[in-house]
This record gives sequence, structure tokens and C-alpha cells, in this order.
Amino acid sequence: MTNKNRSQWDLGRFIETLTYFEVIPFLNCIQRLILGRPQNERPRTNGDENMGVILVAGATGGVGKRVVEKLRKQGNNVRALVRDIDKARSILGNDIDLVVADITKPETLTPLVMANMQAVVCCTAVRVQPVEGDTADRAKYYQGVKFYQPEIVGDTPENVEYQGVKNLVTAAAKYLPATSEKVIFDFTHPSAELKNIWGALDDVVMGGVSASNIQLVENTALFAGNVSTANSGGFASVRTRNFDPAFNLSGYEGVELRVKGDGQRYKLFLRTDTKWDGLGYSYSFDTVANTWINIRVPFADLVPVFRAKTVNDAPPIDSSKVNSFQLMLSKFEYDGALNPHFCAGNFALQVESIKAYSGTNTPKFVLVSSAGVTRPGRPGINLDEEPPAVRLNDQLGGILTWKLKGEDSLRESGIPYIIIRPCALTEEAGGKELIVEQGDNIRGKISREDVAQLCVRSLQQKVCNVTFEVKEGTNIVQSIDWQHLFTNLKPDR
Repeated sequence: MTNKNRSQWDLGRFIETLTYFEVIPFLNCIQRLILGRPQNERPRTNGDENMGVILVAGATGGVGKRVVEKLRKQGNNVRALVRDIDKARSILGNDIDLVVADITKPETLTPLVMANMQAVVCCTAVRVQPVEGDTADRAKYYQGVKFYQPEIVGDTPENVEYQGVKNLVTAAAKYLPATSEKVIFDFTHPSAELKNIWGALDDVVMGGVSASNIQLVENTALFAGNVSTANSGGFASVRTRNFDPAFNLSGYEGVELRVKGDGQRYKLFLRTDTKWDGLGYSYSFDTVANTWINIRVPFADLVPVFRAKTVNDAPPIDSSKVNSFQLMLSKFEYDGALNPHFCAGNFALQVESIKAYSGTNTPKFVLVSSAGVTRPGRPGINLDEEPPAVRLNDQLGGILTWKLKGEDSLRESGIPYIIIRPCALTEEAGGKELIVEQGDNIRGKISREDVAQLCVRSLQQKVCNVTFEVKEGTNIVQSIDWQHLFTNLKPDR
């Protein structure tokens, strides 16, 4: 092509693209100096901020605070339900989403508290302490109940272990997603944050002149523009900035788009590589003009691509670290083949949502209960051989009896669940082998650290509606086969 036949290339838009995606740090420094923007003005783009939150009840307790910490380290979006916000700040820090509510008061479980919820971990419990009192940090309690004569202080086991859990279950049933899906982008609830995540990435970076943008209109994201084959170009796209931390979509089978197009064939790219010009995993999909359709993109069907060429020796996508998303209209398919439904000129693709989906249910509610809940009053029980909580059940206001009723309220709710019944809790370091049984017969102890890890792992399983008891073994282990541990459990009847 001679120079006189080339269209005018837009250097300014080229620089704007590189700056938006922070491809060349020097350009961003210059922009900040010219516009007077502070270096830390742009917030970190968190991969889970637009996804459903995990609500942790009892978040300041010995198990709850560890659950919060572990979930956040995995990049999950966590909301801590607390009664005392000052106490919660001192325990959990200042950079945590806190909501003030009391599970014993259902009127406090408001839409604001429960909104956009993906799962619940309930670690609430009545307050137990020595009859003669305890220190502010509950040092005596954390030694274990066998070292003192205990009593219940504050609210009753009936209110907390049963009615409170039932209140939380009832509220959660209204807000938890009905199917095993995770919302990634919900454009039906537009926000400035959603818009600022996405930016145009057109063939101007290759010398072309196509132009596109993304706008939030009519409760959808509108990807639209003009695609041109001039200057050997022929693609327009919008892409997210890299997420930090990345989206963790492990446990899901793929993503689903709700779109209305113009009859052309588009591409979706997912990237696990944070490089500007790195490997992408692509899927082509056809649209029906002016018709809303759902497009399911199985992770197994994604094609590894680098600059429109397939990379045959690339590994399958690692769905636990999806760093960015991209939508594209291109005249090419892969390896030089043409897009059979491509038409140069104006185009428009509306997107209502992007979700992760799974063919099987995953737990939506994890409840920390207690071993021994079925033993008070069980025929043939020798109380002298039982843990203190069983022997002292009546003295402690029927604590285990009410815990069992709280469990039953979850079983009857229809919410996919896992109920963990730990043996005596300790402040010892975790990391020992875990011994799991069903039937409520085992005795022993287990660290709060390991119970918190069990809670987090429970949310990642494809096993639902199970109840099990757990204690620690004697051996320290380097790793645990979590899938084997959970798949050997029998569902509740």
C-alpha cells in the first residue's frame, strides 16, 4: 500500500491507549506531572470487588478472624458482620468492609448488610468464660474449657446458637444466588468504577484507524464503534486493566455472557498473563441481530492465542488467576483465517452481565457448630468419658442442644451447605493431619487455625449438604488432599 492510500493514523489516541493500560510507566509519570495527578491516585483494581462478597458472621471471634484473614489472602471480597465496630477495627484492621448487625435481631440484617452476597460463613457462638471472670483478651477461655468452671455470659444459647443462626439463614436465603454462579460484571447496576475498569484497545496500536469505546447505557455496557481494514488493520476491542489480585474462578466451568449484538461474530479473551502483549485465551461467538442471548464459554474450549495465532503448546487456562477480560470484533479468526461474519463499518454489542458458572452446586453457607451436639440425652452415653461441653450441657443453658437446632434450621432452608463440627478448640498452631468422621462420636481437639482453613476450603468444594466432625491427629503434614477429604463424606439424609 502506498503512503497516499494510507489513512491518517492517530498518534494521540495511540499514546492515550498505552497510557490507559500503563504499558509504558514513563508515559504515566509524564501525564501525572502535566495534569498534576498524584502517583497513587489510581486505585488498585481488585479482581473480586465486582463479584459477590463472602459474609463472615462472628468475624471477631477466634475462628472468625482467621477465616477473614484467609479469605482475604486468597483475594476474596469479604464483608465482616460485627456488633462492635471499634472492637472489630482493633482486631481486623481498618481496610476491611465492616457491617454492624446482630443475628439475634433480624431487623438488623438489612439489604445493605446482605446485598451482593455470594456465600456465608457463620462462626458465631455464645460467650463462655470462667465463673470468676476472664481477662479482656479472654486468655482463660482460650486455654480450653477443661481448665475452669464455665458459665454463659451475655445472650443465651437459645438466642445465639438457634434463633440467631435461624435469622441469618432466613435472611441469607433471600439474597444468595439461586444457582452455582458468580457474578463478575453486572452492568445492570452501572457505576463509575465499572466504566473505569474498561478501556478501548483498537488496531491503532498496530497502525490501524478503527475506533471503539464502551459506555454504560440503558443498564448495559455498550461496546460500539467503527472497524476499518485500512492500514492493514481490522479490529476494535475493549479490555479491562489487570486485576490485582486476579479473579479466582477455580471451581467453575466457564463464563456466561448475556449479550445483544448485530449479527456479527465477536471474540472474548481471558488472560492469566499480566503482560501487555502476552498470551490470551480466546473464544469466538456469533450474535443474533437485535436479540438478547446467553453465550456460555467453557474454559475447556478457550483457544490459546498470541497475536491472532494459536499457540499449540500452551497449557490450559489457569482459571484461578484470570487477570483481564477483553471483547473484540476482528476481521480475522485465527492463523490467518477470516471471520466469516465480519462486516467493516459501524458495530454495536450490548452486554448485560458476565458471570462464572458451574454445572454443580458449591456450598453457599458454612456453619461452624460443635462435636457432641447429638450426645446430650443419647442412650448409652457415659458422661464421664465425654468432653466438658457434653457433661455441662444443661449447666451451660443447653448450648449443644441449641446448636443442633441451629444446624437443623440450615438443613431445612434449601441453601447448599456444609456444617463443620470441630472437637475442642485450641490456640495451638495448625498444620496437623485432620481426622474426619460422621455420626458424632469422636473426641479430641483441633486448632482454631485448622478450623478456619476448613471453612475456607469448604467454600471451594463441589460437595454440598454434608455434616462432619473433625479433630487433629498427631502428625504434622505438609499438605492435605482436600478433594479426597470432602468427596468421602456422605450427604445428610
